[in-house]
Amino acid sequence: MNVLQAVEPTWEELTHELGKVFAKRAAQTDLQGKFVFANYEELKTHRYFSAMVPLEFGGGGMSYEEMCNLIRTMAHYCGSTALAFSMHQHLVAATVWKYKNKGEGAAVLQKIADQQLVLVSTGARDWLGSNGELERVEGGYLFSGKKAFASQSIAGDIAVTSAPYLNEDQEWKVLHFSTPIKTKGVQVLDDWDVMGMRATGSQTIQFDRVFIPDSAIALTRDQGEFHLVWNVVLAVAMPLIMSAYVGIAEKAMEIALSIGKKYYRNQDHMPYLIGKLNNTLVGTQAQWAAMYALTNNFNFKPQEAMSMQILSLKTNVADGCIKVVSDAMEAIGGQSFYRKNTLERLFRDVQAAQFHPLPKWDQYAFTGKRLLEK
Repeated sequence: MNVLQAVEPTWEELTHELGKVFAKRAAQTDLQGKFVFANYEELKTHRYFSAMVPLEFGGGGMSYEEMCNLIRTMAHYCGSTALAFSMHQHLVAATVWKYKNKGEGAAVLQKIADQQLVLVSTGARDWLGSNGELERVEGGYLFSGKKAFASQSIAGDIAVTSAPYLNEDQEWKVLHFSTPIKTKGVQVLDDWDVMGMRATGSQTIQFDRVFIPDSAIALTRDQGEFHLVWNVVLAVAMPLIMSAYVGIAEKAMEIALSIGKKYYRNQDHMPYLIGKLNNTLVGTQAQWAAMYALTNNFNFKPQEAMSMQILSLKTNVADGCIKVVSDAMEAIGGQSFYRKNTLERLFRDVQAAQFHPLPKWDQYAFTGKRLLEK
């Protein structure tokens, strides 16, 4: 007798399936400002944290574009889960790029696949100058400092961070390194009480004389200067992060359409509001697609010109997503102001898009300066 084997769902199908459960939890985790622990456990069970890790390490072998779209889909159900998850994935993506282009990072990818490790970035506070203190000791350094906006830090395993250091030649450098979050001297503070993205667990990580061995130093660069490493980090990080906000914008459009079809008080001008809203969304989606297209599934050469494009597109996409949600609220009127309407949470969540590196005015200055100096 033939036994029919169950067909495994695709990543997209599974994300929709899990997403329906995430959506039921979203209002409560937002209200309480509590991290989406249950969602993360389910994602670990289904090996989402290694979905983009190459097959040879036991990962899912997912393409970069597929991951962007998976995060976008996840955001339709819970923006906080999607954003927190994107923070892990952009660190994975940077490691995959190094493995595919430099043959480095295999051990990290293997550990992620084996243990479903959650990587936490402190990049939002690090940028060119970084912060914190490093004291030279035998065999390494003692690191102290605070890193805010560390998304999913409350559920993380490894902190990927950096700090400035005055070397023996009296030159300020920035050292990049990783350290387990459960290491002695590392504390995740309970300070994530914010307007939106309340369930991302983006607490401040406090480091108090944490020993960082010499072997953990992955990069040393000049403080305050734009290093080539950013051409990789920005290229793979920004499209993934913005995917969460595009998903939120799409959900806002869906709600506006659903209510707009039966909302007769604004009947005369409703078609114009919806048409305008759609134009903004289409433009935003197109620029987001242009972002991940630049990465060419990890087959790109890091260049400053590409970083400029990525950062400019990031600003435009962030502005577009915020406008879509605002226009959706305008379309359906005062009922969008009630917390019971999902659109109210989407409006608060989407505001965070503007604060990811680089914020709009910093990006304008960064890009404008380089264009003028050419």
